[in-house]
Amino acid sequence: MADYETVVGLEVHMQINTKSKVFCECSAKFGSEPNSNTCVICTSQPGAIPILNKKAVEAVVKTGLALNFTINKRCTFARKQYFYPDVPKNYQITQSDPPLCSGGKLAIIVGGKEKIVNIARIHLEEDAGKLVHEIGGKKLNYSLLDLNRAGIGLMELVTEPEISSPQEALEFLKELKNIVEYLETSECSMEEGKMRCDVNVSIRPVGQKEFGTRVEIKNMNSISGIRDAITYEVERQKEVLNSGGRLTQETRLWDAEERITKSMRSKEGALDYRYFPEPDLVPFDLMDSFVEELRKQVLELPKARKTRFMKDYGLSEYDAAYLTSVRMIADYYEESLNVLKDEKSGVLAEKFVVAAKTLANWISTELSAKLNASKTSIAYAPVSSRNLAKLVSLILDGAISGKMAKTVFEEMYEKSTDPEMIVKEKGLMQISDESAIVKMCEEAVSESPKAVAEFKSGKERAVGAVIGLVMKKSKGQANPQLVNKILMEKLKT
Repeated sequence: MADYETVVGLEVHMQINTKSKVFCECSAKFGSEPNSNTCVICTSQPGAIPILNKKAVEAVVKTGLALNFTINKRCTFARKQYFYPDVPKNYQITQSDPPLCSGGKLAIIVGGKEKIVNIARIHLEEDAGKLVHEIGGKKLNYSLLDLNRAGIGLMELVTEPEISSPQEALEFLKELKNIVEYLETSECSMEEGKMRCDVNVSIRPVGQKEFGTRVEIKNMNSISGIRDAITYEVERQKEVLNSGGRLTQETRLWDAEERITKSMRSKEGALDYRYFPEPDLVPFDLMDSFVEELRKQVLELPKARKTRFMKDYGLSEYDAAYLTSVRMIADYYEESLNVLKDEKSGVLAEKFVVAAKTLANWISTELSAKLNASKTSIAYAPVSSRNLAKLVSLILDGAISGKMAKTVFEEMYEKSTDPEMIVKEKGLMQISDESAIVKMCEEAVSESPKAVAEFKSGKERAVGAVIGLVMKKSKGQANPQLVNKILMEKLKT
């Protein structure tokens, strides 16, 4: 049985973040009533003429610049012919050659090693409509047609066949999604169909230069699902070849419930689509000034932001990676940090690094756990960035203990309340008055002769009983650090 290597190429379709469709003024809003966002252009009525959306071109060029592409100044469109119920024109307006962007690259990290994945192109095209096969979980014995999506702008990114494992595909898509979300050129919401992927998978004997027979897995809308589909398809192809069979070039679908790919149809080639120049859209050239203005808009991307978080805020690589993994999380963190920098927050300059790390921990643990449990985006977090900063400020100032902070946070999350108000109303302010704590410690020592004797005989754990008594006397509000310091001084004298 031969040893095989995996070869994967990805075709990623991302819905461009514009208010209107790419060739008409219909709304591109998701979730509208079926067929409510349509007109004579996107439903292809006789004589309707498409008009190019400038914002869509800007989004594709901006994405290309962020991914080190060469921008082709000549902008042309073609008709890609195919016949399917959700394509009202029976062709798709797309770009053949040249695309807007050629020859890009994206660095990914897999197993601690960097790999550069070359990307062949990004081109602009329109989306098809949508066939509805079930309503409310009930499968229909007929199909319904919704043309709201027809004519929405897409950018299609096509990699070179250089991805060699399911994990590499997963890391590529995660990194790409993050960058595009940072650029705000696409929302990349896979749940809403705003990022979809066709996956080309083949295998070949190790050392062979020629590619094996390619199979396309169509319309994947889950990054983890893409990884699983590649894993299954590679094993399926190995079994076919090792049993003496032959693979056929075909299009398959991923069945997420059965966790297998299923044959759909034989794979079309470029000749089947019969591309020819789009007669209703005249070719034109992008001005240098247009491209350079967009280049200025490509600001700090995820990797650069991660490096800055580690350098400026003293964060670990793990914390910085988590915080910059989604732009909204990174923005939330820096918004909170800016509140902590304010002198009114009570955080002194020398405490800034501690504040930065403490804030990172609260976001990556307590807040993240709550959001994940309720499947809520940080954009809709009940705890505002300002209120979380106030909570961290109370902890760092010694106004409340870490344990108290968790109680306060629970109410903040439930009621979207200001932490200072909660602390005041519930009387949770931490006791940091040294004279008051000294008195409680003296009382606890005199009331715990056995624990004191055990401590002095070398059983240091015995001090826990004395600390517990002090905390009981203070109703849990004594500053734990001060309690520990004062007791150690008294017990060692």
